[in-house]
Amino acid sequence: MNVIYLTLIISTLVAIAFFVIFILSLKRGQYDDTYTPSVRMLFDDELVKDTSPEKNPSSKNKNKSTISKTNKSET
Repeated sequence: MNVIYLTLIISTLVAIAFFVIFILSLKRGQYDDTYTPSVRMLFDDELVKDTSPEKNPSSKNKNKSTISKTNKSET
């Protein structure tokens, strides 16, 4: 039974040590992305599809037909 307690204590200490090392590496910038900002300018020219209803005329027609269908069903 003493071995189980000893193993639990040692594993908890190891887990805490790894957590402290992880937090320190975050603070020192170990996981900062230095590659993506230099490549991001290469992908700026890609088209972004706008799905807002104001700029997409086909969505306006869909909204009008939905409204007219609901008005017809109410009468």
